[in-house]
Amino acid sequence: MITQIRGRLVEKNPTFVVVDCSGVGYLLHISLQTYSSLSDEEAIHLYTHLSIREDAHTLYGFLTKTEREVFRLLISVSGVGPSIARTMLSSMSSEEIQNAIASENVALIQSVKGIGAKTAQRVIVDLRDKILKTFDIDEVSVKTNNTNKEEALSALEVLGFNRKQSEKVVSSILKDSPDESVELLIKKALKSL
Repeated sequence: MITQIRGRLVEKNPTFVVVDCSGVGYLLHISLQTYSSLSDEEAIHLYTHLSIREDAHTLYGFLTKTEREVFRLLISVSGVGPSIARTMLSSMSSEEIQNAIASENVALIQSVKGIGAKTAQRVIVDLRDKILKTFDIDEVSVKTNNTNKEEALSALEVLGFNRKQSEKVVSSILKDSPDESVELLIKKALKSL
């Protein structure tokens, strides 16, 4: 199994990169998260996952081991294939996916294109314990932060703001100050929206 690739970046697109390793060009499918984090330097190092099916051998590339591990956990769920897992990693960061699963946020997981209510619930049921154990997430902190975030998002939605835009703004505020109160979250978000 190919577990990592180090080489020269030949081509870079939002959905894939081509890496030259000793004269062989490897096409690696990537998420938008990896794409936006990639520098334009020629030397590149990506962690990989090789997906083998009857009709194709597909190589997926990740900038971090955490992103690859989340991808592998996602594709272990029945009904979630590599393309849906990549779409999830393109829509949310690895940490957001971990927190959504740990806090049982079905709505957030279901907001990803291609995931219905049953699949979102299956992802949570199958992966919640694994996520909490593998990434050592504290259940209490996830719940409180998520409650404040959800209350702020609901309030912004009532005020007429788009949920996806609001979610991006609120998430960026929480990255800088994770213990922000609901009122301050809403006030800061209103300044940015």
